Order: sequence, then structure tokens, then C-alpha cells
Amino acid sequence: MALITRDVRNDFPVLDRKTASGEPLAFLDNAASAQRPNAVIDAMSDCYRRYYANVHRGIHTLSEESTAAYEAARETTREFMNARSTREVIFTAGTTAAINLVAHSWGNQFVQKDDVILLTIAEHHANIVPWHQLSERVGCRVEFLPLQDDFTIDDAVVKERLETLRPKLFAFASSSNVLGTNFPVQRWTKLAHEFDAKVLVDAAQAAPHQAIDVQQWDAEFVVFSGHKACGPSGIGVLYGKEALLDAMPAFLGGGGMIDKVTTTGFTPHHLPEKFEAGTPPIVEAIGLAAALKYLQGVGFENIRQHEHALCEMADNAFREIEGVEIIGPTPDKKTGIVSFAIDGVHAHDIAQWLDTRGIAVRAGHHCAMPLHESLGKTATARASFYLYNTTDEVERLVAAVKEVREKFARTGRRRRRREVTS
Repeated sequence: MALITRDVRNDFPVLDRKTASGEPLAFLDNAASAQRPNAVIDAMSDCYRRYYANVHRGIHTLSEESTAAYEAARETTREFMNARSTREVIFTAGTTAAINLVAHSWGNQFVQKDDVILLTIAEHHANIVPWHQLSERVGCRVEFLPLQDDFTIDDAVVKERLETLRPKLFAFASSSNVLGTNFPVQRWTKLAHEFDAKVLVDAAQAAPHQAIDVQQWDAEFVVFSGHKACGPSGIGVLYGKEALLDAMPAFLGGGGMIDKVTTTGFTPHHLPEKFEAGTPPIVEAIGLAAALKYLQGVGFENIRQHEHALCEMADNAFREIEGVEIIGPTPDKKTGIVSFAIDGVHAHDIAQWLDTRGIAVRAGHHCAMPLHESLGKTATARASFYLYNTTDEVERLVAAVKEVREKFARTGRRRRRREVTS
């Protein structure tokens, strides 16, 4: 069923361990953060061991070697996204930092009172809170697109809201981190441009699983994180169209982002340094480049088909278990995410029970409280699959969910009997 071989799993040393319960690890929390292959660990370790130094300003050997590796990582990232120039590739601390950069620099400069920022109700908090903060600063409005019953959003609804609201920016995730729903980036971007809206795409859930072509998408901004794509934490990427980045003021001030500083002011550096104040994430960028090369070596189509097979297997099995509700669309409309709820069982109890079986899943609102509120849920459990997961792990997951369902069903039956006899 699944296409990726055991050789890939062997590239991830953490997967060989057992959990506190003594069970072999089944890591199904990949939508939160993925594991790292040896290629990434080795690339970062090699830098620290052999040539680490600060970049750009040093004229000694280590600084020149670190600078070359750092800028080579930027070129690797440019190729991965198919950006026109490395000037359009800004390294940040993550997706959250990248969106905040746009909200502060572009938002403060170009958004005015009563302008509209349009989002979907399925957004991660990282693509909601910065716009609420912008609203507090400049008086703009934040509006949300609702979901349909099948957990998707129809193009006609998007067009109607774009036409009615005339937003200054349409910011949306390419894939929901809760539902797994894939949204049509290229179509929505084209619609937004018809109504003079700029577009920001949160690709945090896309970059680990598919090739990204920012020229084809044509969005003004695209952001993603390294840690979800087998890279290190502490690094993310902001892609922006060069002319727009040039028009935006520098966000953070300090070393690295300046061309000249006097007692009366400063002149910012050219792109991309303009938005990379201070010591940048040097080793993290090197690790990110190694991760992107690794994923490209496995092949994104192989990854997609593998995840889809695992997702379909879990989704179909869950739908056969009485009392288990799938929160999200059918597998053909989503990434390798299966969020679910069990009648009468809190999501945290589900995750805790699964952990005793060595299975790591996520439980809670997944930094998407507005989405959960719209669905009438306080929390959900989420299993998310990646290239190193196996059909055996899906079978273990399904068996453990059946155990949870039966355990709490028995508890409920005993409680009802006590109530009847008391």
C-alpha cells in the first residue's frame, strides 16, 4: 500500500527508541513538528565542528566558509520555492515570525483604518493574532470565511466575500493544520487579485509534503517553517515579491540590516539583509537546506502517495468504529491528517491512553480555537502522518482507539448501573 521503504525510516534515529511505557515509538504528531534525518543532524553538526562563525562581516576563513554555506542555503531554499531571486528569500525564526514581520512592516505601512483583512475560520493562531494586533494598531477589520459542512470552502463563497469586502489582504493556509483540508492556493490568489487584494499563504503544512512554486501560486507572500519539514526549529522562511519587499520598511533594527548608521539616523541594507537583523539562524539555515534536499531526494510525489495511503487507511478504519467522529473532509480532499473525537472521552484522555501504547498524537485545540468553536468542539485528537510512518503504526493506532472507546464505554455503563441501583 505505502510506497516509501524501510530505508527512509532508518534515516531517522529517534524512531528506534521506546517510550516511557516501554512500547516502540509511533510518532504521529508530525503536523506539530517532524523528526530530523541524519542528513540534517550531520550537516548542522559539521558546521559546529568545523567552520562555524558569524556571517557576512568577517574576513577570516571560518566566517567566509559560514557565509558561503549560509547563502548556499538561501539558494537551496530559493530553488525549492522557485522564487525568482534570493533577494525574495528572507530567513526568519519561523512561520509565526514571518507573518508578524508582514503584519508589522507591510501592515503598518499600507493598511489603514476600516481596511479589511480576510482570513478563513480554519487558520492557525499565527495567522490570526498578528492581524488582530494590526487591527488594534491601525483600526482595520478582520473578517473570516466560514466552512461548509464538508469542511471545505467553495470558490463562489470566496469570490462573493472578496467582491463584497474588498479586503486589502487575503491571508489563508494552504492546508488546515486541524482538518487537513487542502485549499486551492492558485485559484484563490487569482480571485483575490481580481479584486485588488494582496495574498499571504501560510504554507507551514504544505512545505513538508509538496513542491512549492511561488511563481505559479503568484501570492505576494508565502511563509513556512523548517521544523515541520524535517529541518531544525528556530528557522522559517518569508517569500515576498521583490518590489513589495523593497517598498516595506525594515522591521527589526540592529546589526546586519543596515547600510549606514549615523547619530541622526540610518540607511537600511538591501534585500534580503534588510529584514535579517542581528546574528541570523546560520546553522539552522544550513540544516533547513539539508532537509529540503533530503525531501526532494525522497520525492514529493512519493511522499504524497505514501501519506495518502496511511491517511485513507486510518480514516476508513475510524469511520467503522462506533462513537468515533472524524473532524475533517474525506482523504481525497486533505493531507495526511486525521483529527477525531470519541463520544464521552476528552481528547487529552485519548492522547494519554495512546501514549501508554507508544503512540504520539496531538490533543487540544491545535492553536485553532476559532475553528473549534465554529465546530462546537472544545478539543480534538489529531494523528498526522509523514514519510517515515508505516501501515503497522496505523494498525496500532486503530487498535488503541478501539481500546479507548471500549474502556470508556464500559466506564459509562458501570456509572449508569450505579445510578439506576442507587
